[in-house]
Amino acid sequence: MAKQTITVIKGDGIGPSIIDSAIEILNAAGCDFDYEFVDAGLAALEKTGELLPKETLEVIEKNKITLKGPLTTPVGEGFTSINVTLRKQFGLYANVRPVKSFEGTKARYDGIDIITVRENTQGMYSGLGQVVSEDGNEAEAMSKITREGAEKIVTFAYELAQREGRKKVTAVHKANILKSTSGLFLKVAREVGERYPDIESAEMIVDATCMKLVMTPEEFDVIVTTNLFGDILSDLCAGLVGGLGMAPGANIGENAAIFEAVHGSAPDIAGKNLANPTSVILASIQMLEYLQMGDTAERIRSAVAEVIKTGDRTTRDLGGNHGTTDFTQAVIDRL
Repeated sequence: MAKQTITVIKGDGIGPSIIDSAIEILNAAGCDFDYEFVDAGLAALEKTGELLPKETLEVIEKNKITLKGPLTTPVGEGFTSINVTLRKQFGLYANVRPVKSFEGTKARYDGIDIITVRENTQGMYSGLGQVVSEDGNEAEAMSKITREGAEKIVTFAYELAQREGRKKVTAVHKANILKSTSGLFLKVAREVGERYPDIESAEMIVDATCMKLVMTPEEFDVIVTTNLFGDILSDLCAGLVGGLGMAPGANIGENAAIFEAVHGSAPDIAGKNLANPTSVILASIQMLEYLQMGDTAERIRSAVAEVIKTGDRTTRDLGGNHGTTDFTQAVIDRL
C-alpha cells in the first residue's frame, strides 16, 4: 500500500513553527506520512511574486490532503483572500470547526463540545457583484445561495452528526429579514432534516444564536449555517473554549481537504518560540480522523489534553511560561 503524501503549507508568521510542531507530534505518534512542502502567502510572494503559485495548486490537487499554517493576504492591495481562493479552486464546500473544552485553559466555560459546519463557497463570500461607485459613496455586494449548495452543506452536517453520535443539528439563518437567500437556506434545511428522524432538528435566527451561545451554550451540538454567519459564529464558539488558539478548521470537498489553524499569522511573535501550536495540532487530528486513523487521533488528543490539564510546559496564553518547542516536547513525552 502506497504511503499517504500530505501537502504542507507552513504559511506566514508563526506558521512554520506551529506546523513543525504538528509534524513532530504526528511522527512521534507513528504516522508514516510523506510530506511535500509548498509555499503560499507572503512567503510565496517574496519567492515567486504570487501569493498562490501554480505549482502549489498542482501539488494540492495531486495529493488531495493538505495541512496548512496561517496565511497572510496583504490588505488593501487588490489581492483576493488566499483561503477563499483555495476553497473555490478545490470545491471545499464544507468548513468544519469543532470546539471542545480542555481542562486547564483560561476559558470561562466548561463542558463545551460544539461543531460549526459552515458553507464555504457561497453567500456573502462568493465575491459576486462587488462594486464601489466612482465617487466612493456607495458600495454593493451580492449574496448567492443555491438549492444545491444548501442541500450539500446541510446533508453534510446531518451525516457528520450521525457518524459522530450527535443528537441535534441547529440550522442558523436570518430568514425573517433575508427572505430570499436565508429563506431558501432554511427551507432546504427543513427538508433535509426530515430525512434524519433520529436526530433532533432545530432552527434559530443568527442574532438569537449569538446570545444563546453565550448564555446557554449547552443547548448546541452541531450548528449548520451559511458562509458569513458561520465565520462569525465559529469564532464566537472558539471564545467559549479559550480563543482561536484552541480552534482547528477543516475545509472538505468531494476530492480534496485542507486542514488548518484558524487563527492569524501573529507576525509580532514570529520566530520567538512563543506560539501555542494547539490549533494546528487539533487540525492534524481532524486530518487523521478524515483518513480514518481515529485511534491515533485520540492518542494525540489525549496527550494534548493531559499537557494542558497539568500545565506541563504550557505556553503563556495557557497560563504557562514555556514556548512552542517545550509544549511540543511535553505532548511527545506523553505519546
